[in-house]
Amino acid sequence: MSENSFIQPGAARRATETIPSIPRDANGPIFREPWEAHAFAMAIALYDRRLFTWSEWAARLGEEIKKAQAAGDPDTGETYYRHWLATRERIVAEKGVTTPQALAQHHDARDRRAQRTPHGEPIELKTEDFRRS
Repeated sequence: MSENSFIQPGAARRATETIPSIPRDANGPIFREPWEAHAFAMAIALYDRRLFTWSEWAARLGEEIKKAQAAGDPDTGETYYRHWLATRERIVAEKGVTTPQALAQHHDARDRRAQRTPHGEPIELKTEDFRRS
């Protein structure tokens, strides 16, 4: 977890104890890509702000995974943290932290920026990414 040292070990331990499906080894959660660690850290931050309980998170995550499987996700583990992103977006919209429209704007902005970002470089959103072209 060296590259993921921004995740507090106690918070990661509580999450892995409550949600058994989190990929882990003896040292804690494991991530294939940096964005997966970021998705995990964002969920921890929202939990720390008491936006949801871990049991609520686990129930919503299970629903998102089932929905993806019904749509053809082969459930090989490679898409696990994509389900975390979908769960986070669903919860913040349901709790009124943001709106589905704002989430869609950010998705669109990210897609526009991704088209102009060289492969392997981080995608950094800028104000102009939120303008329709």
